[in-house]
Amino acid sequence: MISEPTADAVRADLDSGDPGATTEAPERWHRTKQRGRAFRAGIARRPTLNFGYRVVVGLIGGMVLLIGIVTIPYPGPGWALVFAGFGILATEFVWAHHTLRWVRGKYRIVMDWYTSRGWTIKVLGAVATFALVVVTLWLLGTYSMVAGWIGVDWPWLRSPLMS
Repeated sequence: MISEPTADAVRADLDSGDPGATTEAPERWHRTKQRGRAFRAGIARRPTLNFGYRVVVGLIGGMVLLIGIVTIPYPGPGWALVFAGFGILATEFVWAHHTLRWVRGKYRIVMDWYTSRGWTIKVLGAVATFALVVVTLWLLGTYSMVAGWIGVDWPWLRSPLMS
């Protein structure tokens, strides 16, 4: 969820000497937000359309959340996708809003703990992530596929799941 610009941010823009920085930006943001609310209110007035809208939001948010959960252990945007999925769901569902706040709090606690540890914990985390990626690539048959491209047929490269 995007928040409105604060008075300090607007004041800083105005004080920056930028000729493009005017009070129009916050007003434009306010108008855009009002249009979004009017659009959503129009949908909410029609029960069938409202139900369909909520189903679509639920499906899209659920898919983004599921992809995020699957990708958490891997390098990349796993947690960002989890938060994005909950954010999409939170636009329509109160339980998702509460869950998003809870998960975000737990994530901050864990990351504060992790960053406050010494280099040994950080190296162990990197090694565990690397091992997880290597095992996943093996299970998905990536090594045997690439080996086939160059004419190598070693049995230990074959995935037990993809054989």
